Amino acid sequence: MSSPIDDRRTMINSSENRGHGVEKAPDSAAGGGQNAGPAFDIRIAADGTWYHEGAPIRRLAIAKLFATVLTRDDNGDYWLVTPAEKGRIEVEDAPFVAVELTIEGDGPGRILRFRTNLDHQVEVGRDHPIRVAHDSATGEPRPYVRVKEGLEALIVRSVYYQLVEVAEPHAGRIGVWSKNTFHPLDQDS
Repeated sequence: MSSPIDDRRTMINSSENRGHGVEKAPDSAAGGGQNAGPAFDIRIAADGTWYHEGAPIRRLAIAKLFATVLTRDDNGDYWLVTPAEKGRIEVEDAPFVAVELTIEGDGPGRILRFRTNLDHQVEVGRDHPIRVAHDSATGEPRPYVRVKEGLEALIVRSVYYQLVEVAEPHAGRIGVWSKNTFHPLDQDS
């Protein structure tokens, strides 16, 4: 009987991605601890493009399928985990990219909804906060939104500018409201 990764290997090895399969993890890795399992030759670039063995995974459906089994451990390592296999992958920045923003309403009750490069729909709120890191040398913002536990989407610059347009002051900070939760966009002084 084939495993979920074996099934994905078959799909990846389609004519447009031939030769870019995933190696099967040893049986000991399937149920092992967070550091068990081999590294799969899969990388998610900073722009959200998924690669296997150095070649882009061209079929969006395959990247979406892999994203359903993507997790991050307490050490910050990213893993593809199925009941049968487990393998570490490389993520250059965040595993997803927020590419579109929809704004509904005004003030604290406003709803901000992001769409990611893999078509996740994320409503900003307590469970899906916005976090803005700042480059220590340049002060340039790097905004993120939590997609699911341990996994974030980098908010692309054009979408971040949309957030800035609806930003307002609150409690000495500049930020945005969504679902009655305030999300600072400025640096904490």
